[in-house]
Amino acid sequence: MSLREDLNAQIKKAMIAKDKMRLNALRLLLSEVKKIEVDERITADDARMIAIVTKMVKQREDSAIQYTSAGRPELAEGEQFEASVLQEFLPPALSDDEVNAYIAKAISDTNAQAMSDMSKVMAALKPVLQGRTDMGKLSKKVREALS
Repeated sequence: MSLREDLNAQIKKAMIAKDKMRLNALRLLLSEVKKIEVDERITADDARMIAIVTKMVKQREDSAIQYTSAGRPELAEGEQFEASVLQEFLPPALSDDEVNAYIAKAISDTNAQAMSDMSKVMAALKPVLQGRTDMGKLSKKVREALS
């Protein structure tokens, strides 16, 4: 089942269960997917859906941090709930050892030897690891491996 089909099924389940908070979070995701499909004139495949969900989860986590620092824990809690619902659509996260193995393989596959080859390594890793690890941390690890 594709992520889009899973999203539609989850929306139906939330409607039947009358779980309004979950339904709202799922509808936000569906709305964003439809917006991107219209803007880019595409049909979102699983890889694009993962990129959309990753971005939305990061936005929710950043908002929760800002609400917490502003003394608004009730708003932060709502953002954290939405992030947890959205994370259900992401593949399981990889361990550091698994990420390091992917980095080593990408470096050997691209024959990268210096920092100037970082873009080649990241281009090889991004489609495989998108949504499974934090891309900022991945970039730092690749930088360390190449230096």
